[in-house]
Amino acid sequence: MPRPARNQPSELDQLPDRDPQETAEWRESLDAVTEHAGPERAAYLVRRAVDHARDSGLRVPGLLETDYVNTIPTSAEPDFPGDEAMESRITAWNRWNAAAMVTRGSRYGLGGHIATFASAAWLYETGFQHFFRGKDGLGAAQAGGSGDQLYIQGHASPGIYARAFLDGRLTEAGLDRFRQEAAGGGLPSYPHPRRLPWLWEFPTVSMGLGPINAVYQARFNRYLTNRGIKDTSGSHVWAFLGDGEMDEPESTAALALAGREQLDNLTFVVNCNLQRLDGPVRANFKIVQELEAQFRAAGWNVVKSLWGSAWDELLRLDTSGALVKRLREVPDAQFQTYATRDVPYIREHFFGADPQLAEMARLLSDDKIATCFHGSRAGHEPRKVYTAYKAAVEHEGAPTVILAQTVKGWTLGPGFESRNANHQMKKLSGKEFRAMRDLLELPIPDSKLDDELVPYVHPGPDSPEVRYLQERRAALGGPAPARKVHPVGLPEPAAKPFAALDKGSGSQEIATTMAFVRLVKDLMKEKESGRRWVPVVPDEARTFGMESLFPSAGIYSPLGQNYDPVDRDQLLYYKEASDGQILNEGITEAGSLADFTAAATSYATHGEPMIPFYIFYSMFGFQRTGDQFWSLADQLGRGFVIGATAGRTTMTGEGLQHADGHSPLLASTNPAVVTYDPAFAYEVGSIVRDGLRRMYGPDPAAHEDLLYYLTVYNEPKAQPAKPEGEGVEEGILKGLYRFKEGTAPREDSPAVQLLASGTAVHWALEAQRMLAEEWDVRADVWSATSWNELRRDALECDAAQLRGEERVPYVTRVLEDAPGPVLAVSDWMRAVPDQISQWVRQDWTSLGTDGFGLSDTREAARRYFGVDAESVVVAALAQLARRGEVKRETVRKASETYGFGTA
Repeated sequence: MPRPARNQPSELDQLPDRDPQETAEWRESLDAVTEHAGPERAAYLVRRAVDHARDSGLRVPGLLETDYVNTIPTSAEPDFPGDEAMESRITAWNRWNAAAMVTRGSRYGLGGHIATFASAAWLYETGFQHFFRGKDGLGAAQAGGSGDQLYIQGHASPGIYARAFLDGRLTEAGLDRFRQEAAGGGLPSYPHPRRLPWLWEFPTVSMGLGPINAVYQARFNRYLTNRGIKDTSGSHVWAFLGDGEMDEPESTAALALAGREQLDNLTFVVNCNLQRLDGPVRANFKIVQELEAQFRAAGWNVVKSLWGSAWDELLRLDTSGALVKRLREVPDAQFQTYATRDVPYIREHFFGADPQLAEMARLLSDDKIATCFHGSRAGHEPRKVYTAYKAAVEHEGAPTVILAQTVKGWTLGPGFESRNANHQMKKLSGKEFRAMRDLLELPIPDSKLDDELVPYVHPGPDSPEVRYLQERRAALGGPAPARKVHPVGLPEPAAKPFAALDKGSGSQEIATTMAFVRLVKDLMKEKESGRRWVPVVPDEARTFGMESLFPSAGIYSPLGQNYDPVDRDQLLYYKEASDGQILNEGITEAGSLADFTAAATSYATHGEPMIPFYIFYSMFGFQRTGDQFWSLADQLGRGFVIGATAGRTTMTGEGLQHADGHSPLLASTNPAVVTYDPAFAYEVGSIVRDGLRRMYGPDPAAHEDLLYYLTVYNEPKAQPAKPEGEGVEEGILKGLYRFKEGTAPREDSPAVQLLASGTAVHWALEAQRMLAEEWDVRADVWSATSWNELRRDALECDAAQLRGEERVPYVTRVLEDAPGPVLAVSDWMRAVPDQISQWVRQDWTSLGTDGFGLSDTREAARRYFGVDAESVVVAALAQLARRGEVKRETVRKASETYGFGTA
């Protein structure tokens, strides 16, 4: 047969061939096989040669894609260690109760998902019975008390609740509160730790976040071990995913990291039922083959577990390779059709495509064909699943992905199985429940199915099934999934690092970004808590002035540093170490936040409180990874989030996509985030100290599940000393205090209150001077360290009024006697300070940086947005003119004086 044309030259052409004749003979042999035995045979021989070479220790690249068959043949399956009949009964009870729970809830219009767990039931049950380590007892000791980390697929949650019911951890009343949480005590729809903190450990239903978080969790486990914090070598991370979910960019974003760092403590289980929410995952292609190539290319060990044991006979009959060829070429959507069509259709359209397959089909009964095509999938057979899991946990040197094929809606009847609409189907009819009962062989009499409300069923707390389940879990370390918080408090840090900020910087100008970095550098030297700081940065450490941490703390790399850094002769050289403290993740905000998530929840996952701070370009935090922040809050994370180079106008020359004018507004939507916009270094110190107290203080009972978000600026300014006035510390933490009183040029001078945050305080101070010296106006300058916290306090006061309590918001109270109107200004859009306007009794107006950012000098950008000192002066005079306290002519004159034109 003719040789296919090359698309490009081979890289081998540039390497010397010491024996061209021998090479030609190998080529001729392959050509001869192709001609006489066919291309399938030739390809088989090449693959056999590659396998043999790899097994012999020769370094040859592996194939990215293999045949559409099981990686581990039936003949190589290990003995199954459990009681398969018993585990089948347990799985049957779980299937029934999961379907019953969702169906019963549907009468309230609450919905729920049935088909996902139905397809994945054995993927979970095999793990619970034989692999997943818990957090208690002897089995937990093997995993250092941390157990395994389980990322449960969100839509499978009904099955996990059903198993907890069988295990005695949930009651019928609990199941009947599925998706009914408002009154308390209900079950959340999906894995939500914040809503059910004793059960769920990781939120996963925001698809794509589970995979990336699982990778970085496995990586963080190694980080803890390498740094000597805790030996986590016995913990294994399991992530259960859908094949459709793998389309999310976060699902595959960190595959190369896992392969590069050889995270063999990580296993992905991808439930390949070939269906996403609306239809086939890869209608005209093959998702399993695509995923295999992706994972292999990233350095993963791939185990395909596709066909059930009924297919063994067909594969034995395939002496020509025609069956394997046909399995490889049929697109996924067609396989879904085969699962729902009768045998004559399958004989015609599958076997009829090749004369050799047609001959094979004559040897197969209709029952055999129906069994194979309608439901014999490896993901529905515990022995197949056990084989794949055992191969995963025993594999060394690489993470493993298991591509397990199932039928979506399996055991729910022909109305569900493989149907495109099954994801949206929320209940079974009475007839379907009877068919399901018969298929699962459950001892439920018809009399119990006569009522409109299908019953939950339980074999009894002393039944063989429950005893078996509980004995297996006891051997593996207790219940799973389970979240367990270890009450560990950290000592208060020394006062010295904070005192340094309180003194101010004198004439030296430093940015608040640098003030924060200096503070943390000092706190990392603390004897008790210093080693628990986890700096996380997405490849911008030098931008934020953090290079001073490189030599002292080191950058984490499991391989250490196997090269001479180009800046080794410099004081602040780039130092990597296997016990490095800094997580410098490269250009990946998503990866950095996944790292932060693992560190921020280590107090629960591993009983080791860590103090992470994630520092990033302000614009690329809540805007780019807001969904991850929401998931982090759900997971009850704790730590410091630093939006550096904050504000719309401080990024000189960077332009639209780097100019952040809205992140505090985005952060305000997250109830777990405590947001601050400090202007001065001493404010940064007070806020960090308060965060350490609330999240990590000596009394664990007082710990709060919060994220402290600080916006800091790259604009160097002389940092003043902390004022000694009464209420300063309270005001910093609550969100507002008077930083500098204005002077009254005359006894009857009009007054105005200037509220400013962050770098805008400096504009307000200049405006204060100008108003007094040039326009005879007294202006008080207030530092609004947190518009968001002021609003949160006011909302709580409003809620208290509904309970009959009289509470005055802090912002109302602190401004109560302040004369004149209020003008708020910040480097954010006006909606940020306007959050508190309704609780300010004085006349209110604001200035802000609404619109897109732009490239220019700070001065030009601030004039463009109308927030510079001159703009503040004109706006203040305009407020006073509206009140009749200055003449309108004064506003016009000021506008012309400062170059604004006619007002």
